[in-house]
Amino acid sequence: MKCNGSEIIMECLVEQGVDTVFGYPGGAVLNIYDALYKNSHRIHHVITAHEQAASHAADGYARTTGKTGVVIATSGPGATNLVTGIATAYMDSIPMVAFTGNVGTELLGLDSFQEVNICSITKAITKKNYQVMDVTKLADTIREAFFIANQGRKGPVLIDIPKDISATVCEFENKPIRANERLIPKDVDGQIDEAVKIIEESKKPFIYAGGGVVSCDAVQEMSEFVSKLDAPVSLSLMGQCAFDNTKDNFIGMLGMHGTKTAAMTLAECDLMIVLGSRFSDRVSCNPKTFGEGTKILHIEIDPKEIGKNIAVTQSVQGDLAYILGKLNQKISQHDNKEWLEKVYAWKAEYPLHMVPFEDDEEVLPSDVLAVLDDLTNGNAIITTEVGQHQMWAAQYYNFKKARSFASSGGLGTMGYGLGSAIGSKVGNPDRTVVNVAGDGSFFMNCNELSSLAKHQIPVIEMVFDNNVLGMVRQWQRLFYGKRFSQTNIDRGTDFMKLAEAFGIKGFIIAKKSEIRPVLEQAIQCNTPCLIDVRIHKDINVLPMVPAGEDVYKPIMEIEIDD
Repeated sequence: MKCNGSEIIMECLVEQGVDTVFGYPGGAVLNIYDALYKNSHRIHHVITAHEQAASHAADGYARTTGKTGVVIATSGPGATNLVTGIATAYMDSIPMVAFTGNVGTELLGLDSFQEVNICSITKAITKKNYQVMDVTKLADTIREAFFIANQGRKGPVLIDIPKDISATVCEFENKPIRANERLIPKDVDGQIDEAVKIIEESKKPFIYAGGGVVSCDAVQEMSEFVSKLDAPVSLSLMGQCAFDNTKDNFIGMLGMHGTKTAAMTLAECDLMIVLGSRFSDRVSCNPKTFGEGTKILHIEIDPKEIGKNIAVTQSVQGDLAYILGKLNQKISQHDNKEWLEKVYAWKAEYPLHMVPFEDDEEVLPSDVLAVLDDLTNGNAIITTEVGQHQMWAAQYYNFKKARSFASSGGLGTMGYGLGSAIGSKVGNPDRTVVNVAGDGSFFMNCNELSSLAKHQIPVIEMVFDNNVLGMVRQWQRLFYGKRFSQTNIDRGTDFMKLAEAFGIKGFIIAKKSEIRPVLEQAIQCNTPCLIDVRIHKDINVLPMVPAGEDVYKPIMEIEIDD
């Protein structure tokens, strides 16, 4: 059949199983948006207040549904406004396809109005990008983009489409979806057999899992592996919902803001088994001493990550679900009662906790997150901005279900969470979605409250309001002589008036006794709402390992004497 470029985009999206896209219209994508209008019965479009939020929404949608996120933006500033969102998805291996419009082919390279070379700009932060100069190649380019975004280690792909290409007519024919294949190298079975040997020799194993477990849908295989190995489990920030946090053998995060228990377990284990994690600097802290004297078995889909940051004893490269399935068949049932009892003793001795500064009615983030956990039974989707609140959410909310946590781990993008929450709720309409924010991040994206109101998306925006940039202030206290340079952000904003102005409900939590009733109201009201959670400016994230120091030596207390 005959279709123009914009109609081809619609047909290919439907062909790929896409029913929801996020974006913002503009001159270079007028043809595409006209096609979206005509196809609104097949493809739901969610407009945000800013293109960056649209990219984060596509990212959150992908993280929490397992589908590919799709975002559309116009040329020039519309395209560049996607860059942070694309980079966020790239660092965290999130499948996304970004469509950008551009000026007509005859105007390319002439510094035309709203023209940028978005392919050059995004080359380092995409798995691949394309500029389509021939409409007859558009359909296969889109198909290839979706395949690449999901094949192997996942990530974003960008397709730039000049305006005249989106209007040019050519023949179009539907094709079956090219199924993604599990990455299974030819020699993987031999690597698995070697891994079985090192696992069977272990008496004190320690499992550390990352976002790769969730990304490749290996949560069930990991759960079985943990049971067979009878081992303690730690999770990276990206892997927070890869394992039921309420299980006795879950010992929290490892690294800069990990638990003392996880650090001690690493120090005394005889085998660290790493599942789908890349040993970021926030985990290893000091790579020279990390895992010193311990055997490390790294199971990872991306061969570039094996041995990149930390030397490992042995590795298995390939699809994690396949590898864990094979290991589960081959390893024996272990009984590590004595080892686990030692780990549980550390867990009892070094629990995560917060101490109030003022009185028993002071609001502590740990209490707020504990009540939220109780009211949602650990089954909410939690998105976060970046900062202290992000770490508190990972530390104190007990995730039970996969694809329940969306947070910018690698890039650390302040302003990520609210857009991500929009995408998460759109993709999971029957689940409670809460964006945990700090007031610093909140001011970077509070305009998206208008998106919640416009679409009546019942997201809970929960802001830990301390009038400072808390994480930066914490570093300034410890390492910069308490010179709190530009971290006092008290802007005098009345959050309740702001909520009213945007057309959403507003709540305040100013004392401990208000936590439960306010959260109950927010969850039950089923409308978009903002909760101003007022906390002390010097509540810190603990434990904390200073940058470059040994992961085994976290700071457990910070003295506040001012």
